[in-house]
Amino acid sequence: MPPTELELPLPADYRPADLLAFHRRDQQAVAERVVNDRLDKGILWMGNPALLSVSFAPGLARVALAVDGKADIDPTPLRVLAERMLGLTQSVQAFEAAHAGHPLLARLIAANRGLRVPQSSSPFEALSWAISGQQISLPVAISLRRKLIQLAGLRHSSGMLCYPDAAAVAVLDEGSLGQSGFSRAKTQTLLLLSREVVAGRLPLDQWLESEPAEAIGERLLALKGIGPWTVDYALLRGFARLDGSLHGDAAVRRQLQRLLGVEEKLSQSFVRDWLLPFAPWRALVAAHLWAMQ
Repeated sequence: MPPTELELPLPADYRPADLLAFHRRDQQAVAERVVNDRLDKGILWMGNPALLSVSFAPGLARVALAVDGKADIDPTPLRVLAERMLGLTQSVQAFEAAHAGHPLLARLIAANRGLRVPQSSSPFEALSWAISGQQISLPVAISLRRKLIQLAGLRHSSGMLCYPDAAAVAVLDEGSLGQSGFSRAKTQTLLLLSREVVAGRLPLDQWLESEPAEAIGERLLALKGIGPWTVDYALLRGFARLDGSLHGDAAVRRQLQRLLGVEEKLSQSFVRDWLLPFAPWRALVAAHLWAMQ
């Protein structure tokens, strides 16, 4: 079927390299492929394998969606998805205006003006990725993510594998996940999350538009195996909520230590208190810390 296509104008300060780097994490490129200024990503669109393509030109993003077995795709939800994934809904100008004169952040803001947080294709993708990455190194987390995609085995006609949705993960069994390298705790959390979504008790996609971050966090924290870091990361990468503290993130603590020029490691409580005055953009501060050279 021919793809549905649209064009999005980009702000003058837009940084395509950030989005391309985010989706280039897995060098094996089983579900995302980045070539030059183009991203191809396998997703599920209303349960059907689909290929989402984003290519960049000066001041413009060209977006296409090819869904197996579907000829007529409503461009409105595709536009909403693309604007969110590209970070175009994020209030970065307000953040930069508020803190451009900060004695420590001013240098970071000036060096990374227009920094946005690239988004996962869905809240479920962000949450399941965060669960996979709990308390392990980034390379190991990327490997687990790849194995989850391969285990689900949902392939678009282009050959690209698609990141599974909750329904696809819910039918996996503990033994297969364990053999793929997931710990028992992560396996149980992934399956619990997936089955709660399928049952309608965690309407993640419905929460995207207007559900307060605090309410989302409270519901997610009630699930065994999901803690504050997982919630804050999912709120940032899956819901584009920019005020998660992320003080539990090791890289945030390490980079803030460098920014402050201190030798002793910073405690989570110290980082939490240091980030507090930057509400409602604490997660955006964390993103600038991640981007430090």
